[in-house]
Amino acid sequence: MHQVQLSDQLYQEAARRAREAGFQSVEDYFADLVHKDASEYDPDDLDARFTPKVLKALDAAMAEGRATKFYTPEEVDAHLDKQREAWLKAQKG
Repeated sequence: MHQVQLSDQLYQEAARRAREAGFQSVEDYFADLVHKDASEYDPDDLDARFTPKVLKALDAAMAEGRATKFYTPEEVDAHLDKQREAWLKAQKG
């Protein structure tokens, strides 16, 4: 295993960016940066775009979708019929 020397200030900045990007460690963040900068990195490779931060956001969106109440077209029609009847009744009187 190799080591890289960084100033405290630079390491703290890297640690902050790693946390914000959702990486587990600064080392993982650096490895991702080097991988993206390497000549074999393909910018069209969609797998490389799914960083931990992106995966976390996708998981949260999926959980929110699962927790959302959905209505069938029949339920919507019934609700709108009730609203229309109430409105017509209010107009008459």
